[in-house]
Amino acid sequence: MSDDVLHPAARAFQVRDPALAERWSRWQPQAGSKSKPFSLAEFDPGKKPFSLGDKATDKAAVQDLAAELDGLQNLFYADRRFKLLVLLQGTDTSGKDGTVRGVFGQTSPLGVRAVGWKAPTETERAHDYLWRIHAQVPAAGETVVFNRSHYEDVLVPVVQGWITPEQHAQRLAHINDFERMLAETGTVIVKFMLHIGKDEQRERLQARLDDPAKHWKFEMGDIAARKQWDDYQRAYEALLPATHTPWAPWTIVPANSKTHRNLMIATVLRAVLQNLDLRYPEGDPALAHFKVE
Repeated sequence: MSDDVLHPAARAFQVRDPALAERWSRWQPQAGSKSKPFSLAEFDPGKKPFSLGDKATDKAAVQDLAAELDGLQNLFYADRRFKLLVLLQGTDTSGKDGTVRGVFGQTSPLGVRAVGWKAPTETERAHDYLWRIHAQVPAAGETVVFNRSHYEDVLVPVVQGWITPEQHAQRLAHINDFERMLAETGTVIVKFMLHIGKDEQRERLQARLDDPAKHWKFEMGDIAARKQWDDYQRAYEALLPATHTPWAPWTIVPANSKTHRNLMIATVLRAVLQNLDLRYPEGDPALAHFKVE
């Protein structure tokens, strides 16, 4: 059987525009080999592959795309054949909050919600690590945006040495099976890794310290994680190709530019939603000639 038969939602990723498909594919992880393993160093976080020319033009395009996504989201909610799960994963300051505001800021709250993931609570730790995730996945017609995600469970525990290599491999397999189950039951899963450079992160962390309006976002834990930058990069290099599947592909978003980050994500989301051939449900035939007095 083809992946399209096994995973009905996978057709969302069969992009009709050849130019867009080619450009998008360049920013998706492919499995490496023993001679040349997958490396994030090959993806320049300063690139702007989806730029239309200059910052002003890109900003205007983001506004237009956000408005267009609002209409598509309303249609998605009315259609009810699918569920949409958008994952935003990235290091501290990579722009997860900014993406929610910039891409979904004009979206009607009807059928759309964001979930921010923190360290698990005592109750959550008493269950398997995917238990709390499954409870928040979208229902029919709903769009859910994950700010961080279940991929934290193959990042932090790996870097901190809390799980063995065997448990790490097992979790990657769990996640693929979990996402496959979601896809087979109608969930379109779009995963974005927001990729920023180490120098860019330093500037953004300093900006949080220097700006009273952003100071509250600064945590010393961010500095501790920054000291393990290389370890986190390696953890991403392990998970990205291992969990890049036809039913839940990854897109690596060069995110040093906040405007370009939003432009690229909004462009991909529009293509995904358009590929679903969304439609409004048929009206009640009995109301065909009804007149409201």
